[in-house]
Amino acid sequence: MNTIFPVLLTVPDHAKSLKGREKVMFLSRHARKALTISAEYKGLAFFSFPKDGNGVPVPFQDHFWSVTHKPLYVGGIVAPENIGIDIEKIRTCSDGLFEKTAHDSEWNLSAHPRSCELFFRFWTAKEAVLKATGVGISGLLKCNIVEIPDTLHLILNYQNRLWVIEHHFFDGHIATVVKNDFDIQWITPSSFNH
Repeated sequence: MNTIFPVLLTVPDHAKSLKGREKVMFLSRHARKALTISAEYKGLAFFSFPKDGNGVPVPFQDHFWSVTHKPLYVGGIVAPENIGIDIEKIRTCSDGLFEKTAHDSEWNLSAHPRSCELFFRFWTAKEAVLKATGVGISGLLKCNIVEIPDTLHLILNYQNRLWVIEHHFFDGHIATVVKNDFDIQWITPSSFNH
């Protein structure tokens, strides 16, 4: 089976105090560093990160790519087919967000349908799939959770296709990547401390 390498990097302390456009630009560059590491693990010596006119990632060297960034962590992934990655800090959220993120039939797949952890599993899974398809957040309620096989995986249906995703929990955050038929080897901040 083909292995892909989602890479998660810590945002350095000096960048945490940046504001506005300066912070967004730094996080974007840092996420591309994660992409470069992911590409290197796939054996790609040089990797460009082109986007189309709508800002959607364009394949390079027959590989697709996706990035995500939050105030404390960034992530990137390179894969030989459509791919998506997302990171979120697990925190409390309003009942309204639950309703805007998934239908009751999706929440009822779980014995604990209103937990914050489940909310962010659903949210990041849908975000990863929508990134893989190049569709924005407008597709959120059309992307449906159809199965919860275990605590690290979900199966979604979007555009009449089943998508398998995998979660990684770390430091109060959740990272999610489109898994499908790939083996996943997470490269995390602790990987760089050894």
